[in-house]
Amino acid sequence: MTYQAPVQDMLFAMRHLAGLDTLATLPGYEDAGYETAQAVLEECARFCGEVVAPLNWEGDKNPSRLEAGQVLTTPGFKEAFRQFVEGGWQGLHHPVEFGGQGLPKLIHAACSEMLQSANMSFALCPLLTDGAIEALLTAGSDEQKAAYLPKMIDGSWTGSMNLTEPQAGSDLSMVRTRAEPQADGTYKLFGTKIFITYGEHDMAENIVHLVLARVAGAPEGVKGISLFICPKVLDNGERNDVHCVSIEHKMGIKASPTAVLQYGDHGGATAYLVGEENRGLEYMFIMMNSARFGVGLQGVGLAERAYQKAVQYAKDRVQSRPVDGSMSQAAPIIHHPDVRRMLMTMRAYTEGCRAMASVAASAFDAAHAHPDAQVRQENQTFYEYLVPLVKGLSTEMSLEVASLGVQVHGGMGFIEETGAAQYLRDAKILTIYEGTTAIQANDLIGRKTVRDGGRTAHAIASRIEVTEKELNAIGDASCARMAEQLSRARQSYLEAVDYLVGQGKAQPNALYAGSVNFLMLAGTLIAGWQMARAFAVIKRGAAQGETPAFLKAKTVTSQFFADHILPRTRAYRDSIVEGAESVMALEMEAY
Repeated sequence: MTYQAPVQDMLFAMRHLAGLDTLATLPGYEDAGYETAQAVLEECARFCGEVVAPLNWEGDKNPSRLEAGQVLTTPGFKEAFRQFVEGGWQGLHHPVEFGGQGLPKLIHAACSEMLQSANMSFALCPLLTDGAIEALLTAGSDEQKAAYLPKMIDGSWTGSMNLTEPQAGSDLSMVRTRAEPQADGTYKLFGTKIFITYGEHDMAENIVHLVLARVAGAPEGVKGISLFICPKVLDNGERNDVHCVSIEHKMGIKASPTAVLQYGDHGGATAYLVGEENRGLEYMFIMMNSARFGVGLQGVGLAERAYQKAVQYAKDRVQSRPVDGSMSQAAPIIHHPDVRRMLMTMRAYTEGCRAMASVAASAFDAAHAHPDAQVRQENQTFYEYLVPLVKGLSTEMSLEVASLGVQVHGGMGFIEETGAAQYLRDAKILTIYEGTTAIQANDLIGRKTVRDGGRTAHAIASRIEVTEKELNAIGDASCARMAEQLSRARQSYLEAVDYLVGQGKAQPNALYAGSVNFLMLAGTLIAGWQMARAFAVIKRGAAQGETPAFLKAKTVTSQFFADHILPRTRAYRDSIVEGAESVMALEMEAY
């Protein structure tokens, strides 16, 4: 199957929901208007469709392998990566002063989604490099920036994130990799890191590992963790004392090498402190938040690919006569109502999460480029609230969408050669790495909702209410129904927010028993809000230049989201507000 990037839908979301035209008026983004975005997206779509997508199935059949300490990637990956960096794609949104193109995150997000759709295993390498670049831009010294960023941005070097250890997964307080200070100001690292995506590979000259470790005498727990740069190859051309000892055999994303890295088996790996000692977790969270947003885009990209695959099959597979009697013979299964329901669920969820991610990316850009400090802060707060939703909902959504894709294929979906099963296998990791859905949910509740007494949550609800009023003002029955569905979902959200804020620290089990359901509620609401905004744009006649077929499809998809997905928010609300007790009621011995 040929991947066709949804450029038209991406541009619609960027222009009409994420405020691309306004963004292009901000300092530094003057050349990043609609025409630029269109040209970049169309070229990216060509590259992803022609160069990267054909390697996806091959990577699943012929994954990366370890030979004599060297990871050899899937045939074709190395050449594709060379074309990727030659095209300037790694530096798309990074600063011009270090060799990047300085485009907004909004444009980069669309390109990232395409790359993930085309080949998620391949795209993980630039995703992790982007995160490492963001961390060094924020916390690195001027010397470190000058030494590493140009090479990472031009793709000569890639980046990796080294957090996890055999005894330290999500609980980073248990990190034991040690850093020993040296007389020359460097450090020697000793320890083992696991689950390191592209921790070793053959696609670049060097790998810049960002590593969490403890300096001798550091406080226990997360307060004693520092961040280090540990390159695979040192400045003098010598191989550093960091080696890949194995790669994991995985359920999905098989072509992406997941390395076990051993530091210091031959005297210690030379490393350089980033920022100050004992502030490593703070710095790593910069990289982690970048990666979390990127993983959310992985969810959207994978869902889009699974949807396209399912649509193609549904149009080709002939079975059974339509129930409405419109055909006297067996017809393609896309004629059947339940197949349509599955396809529409896949489509609506994907478009809703794409729109939410676009709006989040635009907020990030405004938070960094807007001349007004208050506006920057407001956008930063909004972006930070959305990150766990983009990561959490989009990845959970991708799992549901990929599963529906298999279901559309029926028995053939369970057969590997069909290709639908790969998307389901690949999707599962998205809800786990870079912080599980529960970790995203705990962040959303603890840091983003309860900590400020629900102020940010209520502010977002107020913005949603404005959209409801705009819909009602149009004076169309379909707009009134859309507004009603959105209002019901908003009320469910507010009731859940007030319940959670009321629990506070007094009832922590009740608070966190509903954390994932709250994330799903909030994410579904905000994705549905974007679909409602799209609906309003079209009904107001403000989407000039779009084709009638696109506008009809977007209108129907928005209606479907309101009718079939937004009502889920009430069930999420009920489980949060009324169902906390039963979560912890069973004695542990009874399990």
